[in-house]
Amino acid sequence: MGEKPPKTAIIRLARRGSASTPVRIAFVLAPQFPMLAFAAALDPLRVANRLSEKPLFEWLLCSVDGRPVTASNGIPVAVKCSLEELHDVDLVVVCVGLEPLQFGRQHKIHHQLRRLAHHGAAIGAVSCGTFVLAEAGLLNGRRATVHWEYDELFRKRYPALQTSRELFVFDRDVFTCCGGTAALDMMLHLVRETFGKQLAQDVAEQFIYPRIRDEEEAQRTAIQNRYAVASPRLAQIIEMMESTLDEPVPLCELATKVGISTRQVERLFKEQMGIGPSMFYLKRRLERARTMLRQTLLPIREVAVECGFGSTAHFSHAYKKAFGIPPTQERTNTRDVC
Repeated sequence: MGEKPPKTAIIRLARRGSASTPVRIAFVLAPQFPMLAFAAALDPLRVANRLSEKPLFEWLLCSVDGRPVTASNGIPVAVKCSLEELHDVDLVVVCVGLEPLQFGRQHKIHHQLRRLAHHGAAIGAVSCGTFVLAEAGLLNGRRATVHWEYDELFRKRYPALQTSRELFVFDRDVFTCCGGTAALDMMLHLVRETFGKQLAQDVAEQFIYPRIRDEEEAQRTAIQNRYAVASPRLAQIIEMMESTLDEPVPLCELATKVGISTRQVERLFKEQMGIGPSMFYLKRRLERARTMLRQTLLPIREVAVECGFGSTAHFSHAYKKAFGIPPTQERTNTRDVC
């Protein structure tokens, strides 16, 4: 993996935290932002203040225009100011949900984030906020991470950027997090680096969080845990299937690679997955296609190829059979939601 980048932002915060002034953090909320990741990033700051009986952290919420923002769960959240009115903060955390490009393409957001970075703020993101930082040019020459579901889209859109599938990444004055509960781990690391290991552990205890995960840990669980399969050979086959969705491998070849017969593979799938191997393979390819239709503007014929279908007609027929609507309608529905 190579040498980790220096955590300049955290070091600077640690120095500031030793003084009497609290660390000031601004959360920039996009429409439909993920409430879980936002709460996981903010609440450790509150608990750190309570346990230390000191205002170690201060935070404020803002939006692009200063108006309340509705989270992805439908809950409206009031903010204190607009992004343009934001000044004198140490960290900025951009919280973006399922439509990162719609929010991230706004040039006024790029300008304001670059302004804050120019004035010394460390700029960060949770979940799909990484797209916004990339669009603003703040990730050039730095490593970053994004939620695993959007990793492929991110890599294709920004091929020159260094990306990883880690939980979170600190690289000098920029930090990114894949979202979900990983935001809690990231902030606990921030507390630990800034105010000490004991306080970070005490905060984790308050959340019934037995272990603070390291940044380089994988986002997704192992195949055996993800699909609840007992057979290591079945897990191997599923892993091979997952990595070859664009060019499906014949079942007999998969069986040979793990040293069992085709009939044994079929039996393992039926017993432990409740579905045959061919249907499972097709299901995963179609699920990938649905994600690509919702997240990218690739032509449908290219989506079909990327998901291992030899013709658009075959793909459309299989897609409609699985999801009840053709790929063209899926894309239209997605645009309507946007």
